[in-house]
Amino acid sequence: MTAPTTRSPAAPLRSRSYSGGELLASTSARLLEGRSMVFAGHGLPTLAVALAQQTCAPDIELVYESGVTGAQPNDLPLSISDSILVPGAAGVLPMTMLFNYVLQGQRIDVGFLGAAQIDKYGSLNSTLIGKDWEHPDVKLPGSGGAIEVMAGAREVFVVMRRHTPKTYVEKLDFCTTPSPYAAGLAAEGALPFGLGVTRVISELGVFSRHSPDEELTLTALQPGITLEDVREATGWPLKVAEDLTTVVAPTNAELNGLRRLDPQRHYLR
Repeated sequence: MTAPTTRSPAAPLRSRSYSGGELLASTSARLLEGRSMVFAGHGLPTLAVALAQQTCAPDIELVYESGVTGAQPNDLPLSISDSILVPGAAGVLPMTMLFNYVLQGQRIDVGFLGAAQIDKYGSLNSTLIGKDWEHPDVKLPGSGGAIEVMAGAREVFVVMRRHTPKTYVEKLDFCTTPSPYAAGLAAEGALPFGLGVTRVISELGVFSRHSPDEELTLTALQPGITLEDVREATGWPLKVAEDLTTVVAPTNAELNGLRRLDPQRHYLR
């Protein structure tokens, strides 16, 4: 059952000097500090890894679903297959090699994905919204490489723009990418190698998990957000960390970096 939303957290955020995209990208980038090899998904994950590479994680190796490994683009790619990813990269692999030897070879530290819906164990929906398969409310792009990322990466980060009871749900409208917990409930099939989703970043807060069978726990609030805001926007009974913290707002250096990276605001809307 989804929790009703009785008020919106948007009001206290109107005076912010940064956009929602800037908040999500800066929060996400900081979480990449100390990571080695990151599989970058389309959209905000692409922007976040680019910022991390320029700030807290200059040595991370970026891998894209198009097969580009060790990417060092001079400008922000507009897609995971943008040609600017190729110059200076360590290599460009056929997709069979990327999935067989890089992902299944368990070389990825963090798979960075987006999704339309997530449940409390970190299963993802990027296929459709609505209960009727033949006539959904919204059709979405589908899995792409998300299933392989979930199965092969040591851990997965997810960044989602919308945090409502319809996006953070008790039961997905469609399970595109099962978490290790969901995979373990199946009668057959191999289990994912890693922990599954360990971090979820939204405009309201940051959620964390530390084991495959653990629920997502709210570990940090975004600036200006209250615990009640997150409870009302989440469609399952919320677990909250005893040492709940507040995320530091984007710094001037981070905002300047993001605005240089994305001057046309393709991702920073």
